[in-house]
Amino acid sequence: MTLSRILTIEDDPITAQEIIDELQKRGYSVDWASDGSSGLVRALSGNYAAITLDRMLPGVDGLTIIKTMRAMRAKTPVLMLSALGDVDERVCGLRAGGDDYLTKPFDPEELAARLEVMLRRNDDDEPRETAALALGALTMDLIARKVFCHGKEVVLLPTEFRLLEFMLRHPGKNITRTMLFEAVWGYHFDPGTNLINVHMGRLRKKIDWTASGLSMQTVRGTGYMLGRSSSGA
Repeated sequence: MTLSRILTIEDDPITAQEIIDELQKRGYSVDWASDGSSGLVRALSGNYAAITLDRMLPGVDGLTIIKTMRAMRAKTPVLMLSALGDVDERVCGLRAGGDDYLTKPFDPEELAARLEVMLRRNDDDEPRETAALALGALTMDLIARKVFCHGKEVVLLPTEFRLLEFMLRHPGKNITRTMLFEAVWGYHFDPGTNLINVHMGRLRKKIDWTASGLSMQTVRGTGYMLGRSSSGA
């Protein structure tokens, strides 16, 4: 069985070594890029199961790296790391295309746990009870990992795909934040972050809801509900 390869893009050698030591202890193969330019080249290679990405880097910063990756349709899950821990900075990193965000200083064990959740949720080899999901004019191919709205492909990042998949499996039901955190991120509690809001916001912008005949409603104070729109067929 091939070991999962992780790319760590981090300019601080002490932090990088802590990450490498923790991940290697858990059986991962880890490559280290100490600046943004070389990190971006490696990230675009597509040969990594996941990436840890520092927000502040020499040369090319973390936000530019993640934006470039997503513009090039690189879907590798990314855990962003930063000493900038305020809400606006976290939202910026997630909106740019990050899958999760961890504030420095952090416990290496928590970093490893979050990576493991990302890898587990992104595992395409997990058996599925059906090959496709459909609602209205929205279809999801679970084998090819593709989404189509009225016949037109919608390019989604891994976390957006998992969010939509969970909603499609439970149409017309009030899906709570806690349910989404458990199903998509593997958290068995609501960590009180904007993770869901940011990813759901991106998902809403990418889908032509009018063409789909569906609506993604916010259930105030609770969560979300996916169903047919009042004007849908």
